[in-house]
Amino acid sequence: MDAQFWLLYSVLAARYVFIAGVAFLVFYILLPKKFAGRKIQALSPKRKDYMREVGYSFFTFVVFAAYGVVLSAEWVLPYTQIYTDVHAYSWGYFAFSIVLALVIHDAYFYWTHRLMHHPKLFKAFHLTHHKSVNPSPWAAFSFSPLEAVVEGGIIFVVAFLIPIHPLAIVAFLFFMTVYNVYGHLGYEIYPHWLVNSSLGRWLNTSTNHNMHHKFFKGNYGLYFRYWDEWMGTTHAKYNETLAKLVSPPQEPVQAVKR
Repeated sequence: MDAQFWLLYSVLAARYVFIAGVAFLVFYILLPKKFAGRKIQALSPKRKDYMREVGYSFFTFVVFAAYGVVLSAEWVLPYTQIYTDVHAYSWGYFAFSIVLALVIHDAYFYWTHRLMHHPKLFKAFHLTHHKSVNPSPWAAFSFSPLEAVVEGGIIFVVAFLIPIHPLAIVAFLFFMTVYNVYGHLGYEIYPHWLVNSSLGRWLNTSTNHNMHHKFFKGNYGLYFRYWDEWMGTTHAKYNETLAKLVSPPQEPVQAVKR
């Protein structure tokens, strides 16, 4: 394996350790009592769960780094729509391409995710990830080798489907990591005003994905909820569960003095 592979692997691993590590430090080490009311499942994962999640995640980055090497190879790159001159499409398109990549990824994730839940594929592809019934931030990339291959494939879909700048890819993948860690956080941090807004109701939440891990079906989306809503795969108790977590605390009623 060449220097490019190890550079990519180091960047991927460092990004994961930093983002998941900060989330774990804040919510599981420093301030768990402060956020106790936002804990989705009452119990926390065990040490062995953290170790398993980290171990599989570091192997996932082997697959992801290999994909990066292949994508940038001279026998592949010219056939992609990756461009290096920002002015060829404008800064406006640069920003739009990141959003478009997220929309494409969300569709890709929903349908491959549902496919990996097929009884004939689940054990080989997706069981490893679902060993985290009560996930922690470290579970974000805890995949089996086959699932890592599937999950990493999105980078080829995006690169071949839309014009995209390398820095836009970096931004897209950084946001993906942040949102993936949030999805496995184990705490709901979105405020009630956001999840109850006309836009926010379509955003995926940590509650949504945590329920997927707990119940093993439904809530298949990544960033957004529209595929689950369109396909009727939202868990029946999702809205009820989310409402309990994000509702502002009620002020005690003061007795009226007579």
